[in-house]
Amino acid sequence: ACKPHKVSGGAAAGRGSVADTAPTRSGSAAIAFLKQKGATKIRFVTLLAAPEGVRRVASRHPDVRIFSCVVDRKLNARGYIVPGLGDAGDRIFGTE
Repeated sequence: ACKPHKVSGGAAAGRGSVADTAPTRSGSAAIAFLKQKGATKIRFVTLLAAPEGVRRVASRHPDVRIFSCVVDRKLNARGYIVPGLGDAGDRIFGTE
């Protein structure tokens, strides 16, 4: 998991953005981190999402605007977006 270490001055000014290439069940930790640093106008930006991920972020952070290029059908039993990217992250990082 990616852990944020630096926050630009935007958070102190009330603005922040979270970028996640393909959220499945994630995103809330980074949003909570930005809120803790003072951000009140937060955007969650993604290339590809699953409905489950969108619902999770929206339910935990109803004040956050969510932008996604595509929302695919669902998550499969392994937590991959379907049809989505399959195991692209595992292949790239050698975790599978």
